[in-house]
Amino acid sequence: MYEAVSIPFGAKMLFNTLKLKPDVEMSDVELALGEMCNVVKNTYGGERGGFIAGQVFRFTGFISGEGSLNAKKPEDDHVVIVTYWNSFEAHEKSHADATFKSRFSALMELCTEADEIGYEMLWQGEPEP
Repeated sequence: MYEAVSIPFGAKMLFNTLKLKPDVEMSDVELALGEMCNVVKNTYGGERGGFIAGQVFRFTGFISGEGSLNAKKPEDDHVVIVTYWNSFEAHEKSHADATFKSRFSALMELCTEADEIGYEMLWQGEPEP
């Protein structure tokens, strides 16, 4: 569950930003996220549905002065879900499924806004040994 992931070149990446309601406890968000992510990896993983791997991040308030141009701190607490898929079609098929929708809707009850956008991988690499 908390292990390194390996992303094959050519994977499609979906970046989902979830803005949290002001009165929501992070423990509630973590529970809803855990249930949803467990359904995704166990139901749609690999050949069953094209899911490769995923990661979840909580915004800490840090904004890089060295790597940002006109960046402003978001006013709302938020988390991001980064998932990797074989194709955008596989992602959309999984997210149209009732099993996923039931878990996702529970998470959405804790949010004011959610945006999920897709990216095509252009490069990846690691430092030389």
